[in-house]
Amino acid sequence: MAVYPEYMVAPIRQDLTEVGFEQLMTPEEVESALADKEGTVLVAVNSVCGCAAAKARPALKMALASADKKPGKLVTVFAGMETDAVAKMREHLLPYPPSSPCIALFKDGELVHMIERYHIEGSDAMRIVNNLQGAFEEYC
Repeated sequence: MAVYPEYMVAPIRQDLTEVGFEQLMTPEEVESALADKEGTVLVAVNSVCGCAAAKARPALKMALASADKKPGKLVTVFAGMETDAVAKMREHLLPYPPSSPCIALFKDGELVHMIERYHIEGSDAMRIVNNLQGAFEEYC
C-alpha cells in the first residue's frame, strides 16, 4: 500500500529513471534485477525526504555522469510506495537496517558497498559523489 499519492512521487521517480535507473515495482522485479551473479548493480532506495532531494539523487546523477567506471545496471525502489518491492530489496541489504534514502552497490551478486541515510544526511552531495566514484573505481 502506497503512503504517498502517485502524482506526488512521479517527478521524484523520474529524477532517477531519466538518467537510466530502472524502477522496480514488485518483489519479482527486485529478484530478477539482482539475480545475475556477474557484473555490478547500483541500487537507490529513493524517498520523498529532503536529503534524497538535496543530496542523494543529485549525487547519484553527478557520480554517474562523470565516472570513468560505472555499474552495469542501475535500479531503484521507492520507500513508502511499493512496500513489497522495498521489503524484498531490504532483505538483500542486510545486515544494514532499513534506511531511506540509501545507496548500495552489488558485485557478482554480493553487497560490496553501502551508503546509509545517516551518511547522506551528514555529507554534502560532493562527498557522496566522491564516495560513489571510489566504489565504482574499486568494484566496477
